[in-house]
Amino acid sequence: MALILKLDRVSKNFAGLAALKEVSFELEEGGIFGLIGPNGAGKTTLLSIIAGSQALTSGIILFRGRDVTGARSFHAVRSGIARTHQVPKPFRSLSVLENVEVGCRFGSRERSATPSREAAQILEWVGIAHLDRMPASRLSVGDLKRLELARTLAARPALLLCDEVCSGLTETEAASILHLLREIRGTGTTILYVEHNLRAIMSICDRVIVMNYGQKLAEGSPEAMQNDPSVVEAYIGRAASF
Repeated sequence: MALILKLDRVSKNFAGLAALKEVSFELEEGGIFGLIGPNGAGKTTLLSIIAGSQALTSGIILFRGRDVTGARSFHAVRSGIARTHQVPKPFRSLSVLENVEVGCRFGSRERSATPSREAAQILEWVGIAHLDRMPASRLSVGDLKRLELARTLAARPALLLCDEVCSGLTETEAASILHLLREIRGTGTTILYVEHNLRAIMSICDRVIVMNYGQKLAEGSPEAMQNDPSVVEAYIGRAASF
């Protein structure tokens, strides 16, 4: 299986404090990979660096064999990397359809000749086509999460970075989002998925990367991570969530 992403000793310092310390891993095309760890482990910082919205301090990032170290977020999207945010960030004054059209116009391939039609198809896929004319500011938490996914999918990413897309959702809503992620993977898109809901991670991921204190603690199959003593120790008080 071809590699889509390789991180080599990626580090990030904030005012002399190490948020990430020489994190290295590789992702193969077409999989769903979990990224877990306690609060403050560096997960969202790592996603931000891969997505180009934060600069790394040292290390190398290769995407599809190309060195994209230090690439800005606009270039990352153009190359095929897009992310959702833990707190959805829609254009609140625009309609749901218009929000997705933005991604269609500025995605990784040639601009869509029919952005409205493509946006409508994506909204149908994620299950909120009936809300297409509603201002994004009026959406519920669950529908905002779906809009966030739709906007990201409109950019046609080869690598989708998901930051806690199930947080704040009911069990039924979360199950529906996980089903959608499986469908997205079925189109050939690779997913790197940050989530505090460990049951969700363990049910959907092919491989899990565990972080703690800015470092990679462990990596392996969901089953292996559930039984790794160092992983269980990092989640003291939350082991039942497995």
